[in-house]
Amino acid sequence: MEVDHSTVHRWVAHFSPQLLERFNRRKRVVGSKRDVHQGPRRYIYRAIDILRDTVEFFFSENRNQVAAQRFLRKALTRHGRPERIVIDGSQTNYEAILSCDAESRLRQRSRRPLKPIRSAIAGISTIGSNRITGVSSRIRSMLGFKSHANDVVILSGIEMIHMMGKRQARYAYKSVDRCFDLLAA
Repeated sequence: MEVDHSTVHRWVAHFSPQLLERFNRRKRVVGSKRDVHQGPRRYIYRAIDILRDTVEFFFSENRNQVAAQRFLRKALTRHGRPERIVIDGSQTNYEAILSCDAESRLRQRSRRPLKPIRSAIAGISTIGSNRITGVSSRIRSMLGFKSHANDVVILSGIEMIHMMGKRQARYAYKSVDRCFDLLAA
């Protein structure tokens, strides 16, 4: 059976968001300390916990405070408040953390005191830069993307495969094939 590369591309564009949604439902609990990094192309925002597991990722065409706030809101609603967030020296990330922290404190009217999100401004760590380099090496051979929507779908699929390889799902299968079979079923 012959399959053209454009057919495989269409399958990825169609099934990748569905598989990622299923994977996120089966994802195990993440740590309470996170690093936030940005990539060099079309701004890949990524949060990584202490075990080097991907907590959340977000793709944006712009690097501004609105994009950083969208990413942080998505991470906070899906995974809760961390103890601390380590960011690079970006002022937009710093301001986004402060505004999202204030919003989450107002929304959660609990009687127990909330731990504040502390942001330590440091240089980009090797953990984040290694993860971004892994995605960049995959993209380099693709000759770029024509649209942002296509970019998001394909890069989401790449991130999902990386998370499967690091066994971030609740089931503990050693092979990516087995994890993929469970998601597709």
